[in-house]
Amino acid sequence: MDCLDERILRKVIQGDQAAFAELYKYYRTPALRFCTTLLKDEEEAENMIHEVFIKLWDRRTQINPTLNFTSYLFTCLRNMTFDHLKKMEKNNQLKQVYLEKMAAAREEEVEDKEVKFQLLYSAVSLLSEKRKQILYLNIEEGKSYQEIAEMLMISKNTVKNQLVKAKQFLREKVDMATL
Repeated sequence: MDCLDERILRKVIQGDQAAFAELYKYYRTPALRFCTTLLKDEEEAENMIHEVFIKLWDRRTQINPTLNFTSYLFTCLRNMTFDHLKKMEKNNQLKQVYLEKMAAAREEEVEDKEVKFQLLYSAVSLLSEKRKQILYLNIEEGKSYQEIAEMLMISKNTVKNQLVKAKQFLREKVDMATL
């Protein structure tokens, strides 16, 4: 390290902000090139450099101006970059596990719906013909109680009672089967 760099470092250690700005300006470009090579992301590399220089400023009193500052700086950058890459890898692994669990949950949900549909279909087959007909007209064709009553020549109240009983029966059969 030449005398100019050692002199600048001594000023930085004493808290001279202008000297620190000069140090930053001197090392920014090679540090950016180094971090970008490792990270393959210039914006993240820029963030990494800022973080390292903030730490350097905070710990400036621990810097030894007689040692190779360039080596120290690039070792700090390398270590921080590797820590960042490890963190990113861990995040990617956690993301992958999460996605796999979500996919499995969706598959289970589809299977559960299919099972419930089969149970419901079986339970409908156990209804009397009249209840099946009333249920079909109401659910599948969207007919009102009044329309069903007129079609089947029964009272509106009978339609209502038959639907209530049919739906209650179906609910019980599906609920019991899923326990």
